[in-house]
Amino acid sequence: MFRSVGLMVIGALTLAGAAWASPPGVSEKDGSFLSPDGKPLYTFANDRTPGKSACNGACATAWPPLAAAAGAANDGDWTVVARDDGGKQWAYKGKPLYTYKGDTSGKAATGIGAAWPLVVK
Repeated sequence: MFRSVGLMVIGALTLAGAAWASPPGVSEKDGSFLSPDGKPLYTFANDRTPGKSACNGACATAWPPLAAAAGAANDGDWTVVARDDGGKQWAYKGKPLYTYKGDTSGKAATGIGAAWPLVVK
């Protein structure tokens, strides 16, 4: 009896851990990911080196990186990328993540293009 209860608890904790496999505040809707402030997340086609952002300066102003806290750690498909400006950002499957300054929280993505596809699960 106690053994099966223990296994059930371990199983429940494992499932709960799986629910937290993305960065804090990142959610999923219709197969795409949303930033903590509810904006769609994008990748950048020019990010050709895994784990490295090619979007800096004016690019990063128009396409803000999804910032990672100083103590953030890799978790499965979610990794932390060091930026040229010294900051950190989240990446999904090796591709750095961005929002678009023209998007509005809770609204449809407006920045989609060949260079800026939505992040899909």
